[in-house]
Amino acid sequence: MPPPAPPTELMPSERAVVLLSCVLSALGSGLLVATHALWPDLRSRARRLLLFLSLADLLSAVSYFYGVLQDFSGPSWDCVLQGALSTFANTSSFFWTVAIALYLYLSIVRATRGHGGLLLWAFHVVSWGVPLTITVAAVILKKIGYDASDVSVGWCWIDLEAEDHVLWMLLTGKLWEMLAYVTLPVLYLLIRKHISRAHEALSEYRPILSEAHRLQHHSSMADKKLVLIPVIFICLRVWSTVRFVLTLCGSPAVQTPVLVVLHGIGNTFQGGANCIMFVLCTRAVRTRLLALCCCRCPPQAPAESPAGLPKAPAPSKPGDSGTPVDPR
Repeated sequence: MPPPAPPTELMPSERAVVLLSCVLSALGSGLLVATHALWPDLRSRARRLLLFLSLADLLSAVSYFYGVLQDFSGPSWDCVLQGALSTFANTSSFFWTVAIALYLYLSIVRATRGHGGLLLWAFHVVSWGVPLTITVAAVILKKIGYDASDVSVGWCWIDLEAEDHVLWMLLTGKLWEMLAYVTLPVLYLLIRKHISRAHEALSEYRPILSEAHRLQHHSSMADKKLVLIPVIFICLRVWSTVRFVLTLCGSPAVQTPVLVVLHGIGNTFQGGANCIMFVLCTRAVRTRLLALCCCRCPPQAPAESPAGLPKAPAPSKPGDSGTPVDPR
């Protein structure tokens, strides 16, 4: 394998941009947690999964903030601690993101509802347990440490001096990240395909123009969010994968300032992106936040589900054909 590229030096402007991304992500994750705590009637199972994802993103943003602020120049105890926290939180975020997609697929396409509690416990075991096990093993085996910012942006991750550092980079993030690149689009495409078929069947047996127009509008809004979830995830995370490959190849392009900034924003802004989609762009939550700011009672907004995600299909009425979809 080619020798590794020299350490990547972070410019003050690059650090400032990434630190701002960390702050915005932490605020976004905190807002998602706050909305869950403020309004119990919004605590659907989908939004509970979003809560756990937000907690992982919050821890990730805080740990990355410390790493970028310190801009480690060598191994130290706080480098290992920060690297362990960010590794656990970042990997957990991958698992919870896929868990939400899998839950929506099972609920909407497979109509699996009877084992929701058991499924939630399985998500907890996998999404917290697997990252924790991998992180503890990496710390015990002394694999986490200084990485010269070639596969990070100031923070610590896997020690590049370790002989099997590529293997541990895969286990502590890159393997799960690349699997998510494939899993998320496939699951959301299957969900969207199911919603489209159900909408066509519903429109065929309910040819009232106004009703069909309303359902089409709601379905299109749900479809847009389904498409945005994997697209945003890939757009944010792909830059870290690019720098990972360039580091393995020993390419000096790994130090390109634009690539470094994109990597820093992509790894730290997941919480902010989720907040934009599921708070600011979700009418039910946005209306209540505006009402809270204006000190008045929030009206109900039936156009979207509280989680900002499409609900499972509603049962068919007698005489109807197909599976009608509640796109709220």
